[in-house]
Amino acid sequence: MTPSRKWYPNLAVTARVYSDQEHDDRVGGHQFRNHRSRGPYRSRAHNAPPRQRHRMGPTGRFGPGPRARFEDEDGDVAMSDSPFQDGSSQRRFNPYGRPNRRPEGRFDREKKDTRVGGGGGGNGGRAKTWFKMTIPHGRKYDKKWLLTALQNLCPLPFTPVHYYTEGHRVQFYLEDAATATALSRVSRKITDNEGYKVTVFMNPCAPPSFLQNDLKPEDLEYLKQCMAKRFDGSQQSLDLNSIRTDPDLISQNIEVILNRKSCMQAICKIIEENIPELTSLNLSNNRLYKLDDLAELVAKAPNLKTLNLSHNELKSERELDKVKGFKLVELWLDRNPLCDHFKDQPTYISAVRERFPRLLKLDGHDLPPPIGFDVEAATAIPPCKGSYYVSDEIKSLILRFLQQYYTVYDSGDRQPLLDAYHDGACFSLSMPFTMQNPARCSLGEYHKDSRNIKKLKDPTSRFRLLKHTRLNVVAFLNELPKTQHDTASFNIDVNTYTNTLLSFTVSGVFKEVDGKSRDSVRAFSRVFITVPAGNSGLCIVNDELFVRNATTEEIRRAFAAPAPTPSSSPVPTLSASQQDMLSAFSLKSGMNLEWSQKCLQDNEWDFNRAAQIFTELKAQGKIPDVAFIK
Repeated sequence: MTPSRKWYPNLAVTARVYSDQEHDDRVGGHQFRNHRSRGPYRSRAHNAPPRQRHRMGPTGRFGPGPRARFEDEDGDVAMSDSPFQDGSSQRRFNPYGRPNRRPEGRFDREKKDTRVGGGGGGNGGRAKTWFKMTIPHGRKYDKKWLLTALQNLCPLPFTPVHYYTEGHRVQFYLEDAATATALSRVSRKITDNEGYKVTVFMNPCAPPSFLQNDLKPEDLEYLKQCMAKRFDGSQQSLDLNSIRTDPDLISQNIEVILNRKSCMQAICKIIEENIPELTSLNLSNNRLYKLDDLAELVAKAPNLKTLNLSHNELKSERELDKVKGFKLVELWLDRNPLCDHFKDQPTYISAVRERFPRLLKLDGHDLPPPIGFDVEAATAIPPCKGSYYVSDEIKSLILRFLQQYYTVYDSGDRQPLLDAYHDGACFSLSMPFTMQNPARCSLGEYHKDSRNIKKLKDPTSRFRLLKHTRLNVVAFLNELPKTQHDTASFNIDVNTYTNTLLSFTVSGVFKEVDGKSRDSVRAFSRVFITVPAGNSGLCIVNDELFVRNATTEEIRRAFAAPAPTPSSSPVPTLSASQQDMLSAFSLKSGMNLEWSQKCLQDNEWDFNRAAQIFTELKAQGKIPDVAFIK
């Protein structure tokens, strides 16, 4: 990186200038960057012979640090690391460190009290000078670390006033000249963990605007009258365009600067007390660079629909986040620096509409109607619908299949499932993508066989984890943990149905009944792709099982039904009275004999109590569909 060289023929100095973007103070940087013996600026008198700089005395040489001395307009010396001081593009550079001597005329005497630290005598009560401290690239540092590091090296204690970031810079204010000078001498004495030197600039400035006193009561009354003249009652519109230059306020020597907190608060208070029904507000041409104080108006003027912020100094669209509580339909932002940050118009519109989704007009241009849900109040999400079947015939076929399948699956011996799979069947298992250590994962027993293709990219591994043929499928199923499924939790959706193929998804919960995860409740989703089999049955050609940890709500509701999946074994021998009661209960409840018998047995063959329990569980939707298949 070669720094640019600017020549000013009318000045007695040539200075090497570095911008913020070119700033590079890393220890051990390029050999031509900031030689320790010379500092960051090299210069000599424009017409002096080259050897002259070698005859400088000690005060004329650049010391080890990068600091230089600059004169202000009055000949006073201010210490700084940069030739640019608060917008001033040029400074006369004095290489010998001695202030210029010149006759002091009336003009000099009048300006005398504006010097750094000046404040007595003839300034006529002029405001005291403050100091703005600037740390380039300071935004990347933690605030606590940065201030602690500066204080550890600064011989005088300091309290930063209004610490804030602007771009990549950190800035704050100091009131005392000695403290500000001491802090500026800390420049380049701190090295961060990337090897960069922390630079500190000091610039005299007027007292910060946020320190201005609140408006006096009589000033507020004039301001209220001024706002009344600018208010249109028929439109509920308030025009505060260029309020600072309002003749009525200037005639009373009242400054209303809306980027001052006290002034904006006064405006918001007057609106709240007098025109809370305001629908349109014009704040253009007021030098607004932030909207923190305007945010107070969101609650005080809830009907505001039109806001004009054009011709201000808003630098980032993030400022809009502070007022996105307004339900705006029209917004003006043109002539703000933030408008130049977007690559095209659609991106600009999208960023603004992200904050104001109801916006219909931007900078005077109509926008396409917004797409969204205009919901004023919180609305409860409707409950999830139950199972979906194409027809009652398909419903009966699927429920019968699932009852038989999971009766065997949960029996402890899954070998009979060979009859449920096609010879060329395929099976795969997957679990959620996780970065957890498989050894510590609660689903660790499933991890090694998971075929989650979001994580698994290798084609060979993907193929290896597929289980082909019914022998391999059932052999693998036998290796999985023993389970008990809650059939009452099943939710079934038919995906595809033709005369030769039926695909459906089963979702629900189960618990493991042995091993280290015994009684752990899992949730699952399983897709079966089947073809017709003899005697109105189904044969599985593809089986995809997804297993995850159950949610708290799923665990709470699991196994709330009165009985687990009933056995497919024949009904045991019952007494004549029990058989009569069973037949009557099955007829009255509509359940098949197996579920009716289970309900009666759980209630010790008390018909009335069993009927009451059945009625309650049915009303709660906790009795599975398979209970009613006869």
